[in-house]
Amino acid sequence: MIAHSILVTGGSGFIGSHVCDALIAAGHRVRCLDNFATSKRANVAHLEADPRFELVEGDIRSQADCERAVQGMQIVVHLAALGSVPRSIADPITSHEVNLGGFLNMLQTAQKAGVPRFVFASSSSVYGDSKELPKREENIGRPLSPYAVTKYGNEVYARLFHQLHGMGTIGLRFFNVFGERQDPEGPYAAAIPRFIRSLLAHKPPQVYGDGLQSRDFTYVGNAAQAVLAAVSTTDPRAFGEVFNVAYGNRSTLLELVEALRSTLARIDPGIATVPLEHAPERAGDIRDSLADISKARAILGYDPGTDLHDGLERAVPWYIANWG
Repeated sequence: MIAHSILVTGGSGFIGSHVCDALIAAGHRVRCLDNFATSKRANVAHLEADPRFELVEGDIRSQADCERAVQGMQIVVHLAALGSVPRSIADPITSHEVNLGGFLNMLQTAQKAGVPRFVFASSSSVYGDSKELPKREENIGRPLSPYAVTKYGNEVYARLFHQLHGMGTIGLRFFNVFGERQDPEGPYAAAIPRFIRSLLAHKPPQVYGDGLQSRDFTYVGNAAQAVLAAVSTTDPRAFGEVFNVAYGNRSTLLELVEALRSTLARIDPGIATVPLEHAPERAGDIRDSLADISKARAILGYDPGTDLHDGLERAVPWYIANWG
C-alpha cells in the first residue's frame, strides 16, 4: 500500500478521530483541521506525539485556513460539518454556512491546489421522505430538514467538480453512526449515547414518538473502514459517485433500548427495570432507514464486520469509563 499525505477536516470529531486512527494505522500521514466547535482535542490527544499526525486549528469557512490546510496534501477526507437535523431546523443559516459554504470552500481550494481525490461525508438524511426500503443510492426523496438539503448540495457540487475538473470525488452516505467518543451531552446528542447515559444514571431514556421508527445503526469502525476503502480504491467507477455506508440491517428504537438495557444490566442489574419515556415526534426525522450496501461492496470493497450488538459491546465500556 502507498502511504499518502491526507487532510482530514473535522478530524478531532467523533467519526473523524476514528478515521485519523485508521489512516495512521494503515501507514498514512494525517493532518487534522478542526475548529473544535462540536469536537474535542481529547479525541486526538493520543495521536499528537505521533510524527505522522499534525493538528491544525482552523475553520472551513475561512479561505486562508483551507489553503493552509491543503498545502502538500494528496487526498482530502472532508468530515467537518455542523451535524443534527434539529439543530439545522433551529438555525438553518449556520448549518448552510458550515455544511454547504464550508464544503464548497474546501472543495474549490482542493481543486485549485491540484488535490486529485476528495472523499466526503454525506448522510442518509438525503433520502428524505422516500419510503423505499432498502435505500438505494439512485433513489432519494424530498429533504425533510435544512441539514438534508446541505448534504444533498454537497453531493451535487462534488459530482459537478468531478465532471468539470476531473476530481476524484467520492461521497459516503453515513447511516446513524455510533460508538466510542460520541458525545452524550447537549440538546442535539445522538440517540445511543443519550440512552446509555440515561440508563447509567437510572433515568428513563426519552424516545421521540412511538419508538417503532427504525434505523440502520452503523458502528464507527465500519465507517472508518469505508473511508479507508475510498482513500485506497483504484476503481474508476468510484469517482463522482456516492455510496451508502451502513451495516445493512435495521432495528427499532425500542429494540435498541432493550439491547442497551441487556448490555448494561450485566454491570448494573438495576438498569434492567429502568422505564422508557415517550416524547412527541420530532420534525425532520425519517421514519425508517435501511441501507442497500451492495454498491459499496462491489466498487469500494466495503465489508462491514461489526453489527449493532457487537458495536454496543465495544462502545458501552467506553461510556462507563467516561460517563458512568
